[in-house]
Amino acid sequence: MTLMLRTENLAKRFVLHLQGGVRLAVLDGVDMEVRAGECVALAGPSGAGKSTLLRALYGNYRADNGKIWVRHRSAMVDLAAAPPRTVLDIRAHTLGYVSQFLRVVPRVPALRIVAEAAAGADAEARATELLRQLNIPARLHALPPATFSGGEQQRINLARGFIAGHPILLLDEPTASLDASNARIVVGMIRDAKARGAAVVGIFHDTEVRDAVADRLYEVRPQQDAA
Repeated sequence: MTLMLRTENLAKRFVLHLQGGVRLAVLDGVDMEVRAGECVALAGPSGAGKSTLLRALYGNYRADNGKIWVRHRSAMVDLAAAPPRTVLDIRAHTLGYVSQFLRVVPRVPALRIVAEAAAGADAEARATELLRQLNIPARLHALPPATFSGGEQQRINLARGFIAGHPILLLDEPTASLDASNARIVVGMIRDAKARGAAVVGIFHDTEVRDAVADRLYEVRPQQDAA
C-alpha cells in the first residue's frame, strides 16, 4: 500500500506565559506511518496528546521538532516546514479534517457550508445527498446550524469533512455526539473512504466504532512536563 502520511521524531510543547513561562511537553518522538486504505486509531489516556497530534498533522499547531510527511500531488511534502500557502493547498486537496466541534460563519445555511468544502458544478447536489445520508432533513438544509442539536451539528461537520474525498482524513471523535444509528452510518462512510484508498487517522472513544474501522492502534504516551 502507498505511504500517505509519516511523522519523524515529531514533538510539540506549549509555553504557558501566564504561568511563568512553564513549558508543557505534549508530544515527543512521534514516529507514525499511515498507508492508503488503512485506518490508524490513536490510543492513550485522556490528556496524552491525541487531539494535539491530529491538530499538528493538519497544521493547526506548528511542530517544535521533527517532520510531517504528507503525500500531496504525488510527492511527499514536509507539512511541518511548508510555507502557509502550501499548507492551505494541502488542506484544500489532500487533508480532510473533522474536529469535535462545528465552527462556521453564523447565518450561513447548512447546505452551503457543506457544498463550499467541495469542488465542481455538482457540489450542491453532492452536499444534498450527503446530508440526506446523514439523516439531516431537507427542511434544515437552508437553515444555519447554530440552532441545530449537537448531533446535527456534528453531522454537518462530518458532511463537510467527507464531501471532497480527500486522500487523507483526520477524524477527532467523529461519532461522539451521535446516536447508535447515525454512528453506524459514519462507520460505513469511513469504510467507504478506506475502500477508495483514503488513509484515515482517528480518535475513537467509542470502542465499538474503533474496532469496526481501525486496522491498528498507535499509542500516544503522556510526556513529562518540562520547567
